[in-house]
Amino acid sequence: MKIHRFVGAVALALSLAACGTSQSATETPAAEGADTVVKVGASPVPHAEILNFVKDNLAPAAGIKLEVVEFTDYVQPNVQLDEGQLTANFFQHKPYLDDFNATKGTKLSFVTPVHLEPLGLYSKKITNVSALASGATVAVPNDATNLGRALKLLADNGLITLKEGAGTAATERDVTGNPKKLQFKPLEAAQLPRSLEDVDAAVINGNYAIEAGLKPASQALVLEKTAGNPYVNGLVVQAGHEKDPNIVTLGKLLQDQKVKDFIKQKYEGSVIPAE
Repeated sequence: MKIHRFVGAVALALSLAACGTSQSATETPAAEGADTVVKVGASPVPHAEILNFVKDNLAPAAGIKLEVVEFTDYVQPNVQLDEGQLTANFFQHKPYLDDFNATKGTKLSFVTPVHLEPLGLYSKKITNVSALASGATVAVPNDATNLGRALKLLADNGLITLKEGAGTAATERDVTGNPKKLQFKPLEAAQLPRSLEDVDAAVINGNYAIEAGLKPASQALVLEKTAGNPYVNGLVVQAGHEKDPNIVTLGKLLQDQKVKDFIKQKYEGSVIPAE
């Protein structure tokens, strides 16, 4: 009799434990979902500012817990995304991403276009591009895609000519005409604003220009045209995660009209929403 009671008690305990395990397993995914953080790497200006606007004004109602991680260079946001330390990043245009994937062997995917930061030529020594002296030193970005972009800006404004078909991959070797005998000084993009003290002019990426207190719309000697421009900045993820629900939602929020209005009002033409 005692043996039968013992066996029955054990069976009952096992049954209750099994039920408890089943209930816990059902609840776990919901708990994990509630704690999911969308961690996005971004340049401080304007990318992190745009993300923080979304974080404060749109993300809570959309059910997204957004964490913004700021970077001051163009390499680590991609490295950390590739390593899985970030959910996404927002700092680059597709030509730069394509070059990074090709040279670094990463598999990152451009998901959502958000805005354009027109590249500009700036100077503390002259106020008109026609005053650029013969033999002047012009600082340019040293990464492949932005170097080509900078050279195209100079070519579009008659300062140099480029080999036909050079496109976004143009380098100094593709310069076929240089009537002012300009000297090019390649520098890391983040250093370009500081270089204005030492060079005659510098071609500076929009985000670094704004961060340095420059106003592209009014202070650039020449500014990149927006029509048909391939250098729109956008949201990037690891390949295969483009359709993740949180990424799809964040992409929609970044294209929301409220975000476009924020960009127009805050940056006054120095940053332009993607259409």
